[in-house]
Amino acid sequence: MLEVLIFIYQNYWDKHEAFELKETDEAIMAYELSQAGFNHQDILHAVDWVKDLRRSVEQPQYLQDPSALRIFCEMERDKINDESLNFLCLLQKSDIITAYERDLIIDRGMVLPQETLSMEDIRWITMMVLWDENRKQDYLFVEDALFNPKGLSLQ
Repeated sequence: MLEVLIFIYQNYWDKHEAFELKETDEAIMAYELSQAGFNHQDILHAVDWVKDLRRSVEQPQYLQDPSALRIFCEMERDKINDESLNFLCLLQKSDIITAYERDLIIDRGMVLPQETLSMEDIRWITMMVLWDENRKQDYLFVEDALFNPKGLSLQ
């Protein structure tokens, strides 16, 4: 299903400033995705994933005490590798994402049907979350981290 989300991101989010998922747009998009060869069930799940992301982004964000420590549960650690969790912590410590956004990225990753998520998967989800929140300057940083063959390095 992540492949469908990436396709949506590259062909809809990335191309349209104010990408909205109205019912008519949803039907057209579902048709285009099926023409691109994606499974109908994956398309439905991807559209729901985007809608859930939109609802989450619209919710009031909580503020985290700077001295608070986030402990990842066993299910999260089983699905998201240490490198990816460290990447998210680095983004948070660098004030690129908030604690709320970190948890939103983890939540969006946990609902994907695949058994494990790679670093690239987490980077894609991070870009989608930041793009949906209209945080393009931060999105560009993560995009560079995703497509930079040497990976992310802060100096």
